[in-house]
Amino acid sequence: VLGKIGGFGGLFRVQFSGMRDPVLVASIDSVGTKLKIAFAMNKHDTVGADMVNHCVNDIAVLGARPLFFLDYIGCEKLAPRVFDQLIRGFSGACRRAGCALIGGETAQLPGIYRKGEYDLAGCIVGVVDRKEIIDGSKIKPGDVVLGLASNGLHTNGYSLARKILFEKMRLNPKAVGKELLRVHKNYQPLLAKVPRGMIKGLAHITGGGLIDNLPRVLPKKCDAVIETKSWRVPSIFKILQQNGRVSSAEMYQVFNMGIGMVAIVAERDAKRARSILHARRIGRIERGKGKTRLLF
Repeated sequence: VLGKIGGFGGLFRVQFSGMRDPVLVASIDSVGTKLKIAFAMNKHDTVGADMVNHCVNDIAVLGARPLFFLDYIGCEKLAPRVFDQLIRGFSGACRRAGCALIGGETAQLPGIYRKGEYDLAGCIVGVVDRKEIIDGSKIKPGDVVLGLASNGLHTNGYSLARKILFEKMRLNPKAVGKELLRVHKNYQPLLAKVPRGMIKGLAHITGGGLIDNLPRVLPKKCDAVIETKSWRVPSIFKILQQNGRVSSAEMYQVFNMGIGMVAIVAERDAKRARSILHARRIGRIERGKGKTRLLF
């Protein structure tokens, strides 16, 4: 990192040693209404870490490692204590991800945001050697679908979760706040341990769940058949489904249901990849139309 705090732009000196054809990978995202839980708990460092980890995972599915991250905070008026916690969350997650926090923007916008509330967005840039890009093009029938466990809701499904927990069940946010503020897992360090070429496709299971995210990496003539009984669904999702009277189809399209990342590998590599990733075998690839098929 070059430059100083408060500059008009962030500077980053690039080093692509060992790469023949480096390709930059960029992504931008937000934490969504999980912020409402942070406001209720008056705890803000975890959503800062969520923001970084979510972005890291989004570029990791292409095989990229993170280089640098920038944040945006929009608010009515930001209290110094809240700002300190957010920056601590950003910087800590960046440090653990091997990613530089090179800048950001804090915009105070009275009349747009409610008092005491804010919004977050993050932008990440990473790099991958072109020959090592993971794009799903080599996926074929007979391949194995591996699931990596999530750490709770991660950063998706909070609008529905809040409606069920706080409106229907009338729970105090502080009674379930610790569970709801669990930090979104960063899977990139684990994924980087897998030998080159072993992983054919990766899907970050965020908004849209397994139903909408897996097709983003599937060839048009392949379906991912998921055995939903092959892993234990965490209790938070069962509580939400039962008390909200939500159909299974909707649950698997809104929430991650305990699977935060999916890796697709050849049958011959499944055992080794499963061991490295601490993953579970949750399905298979069959001929189809590029969709996810859930078996209950």
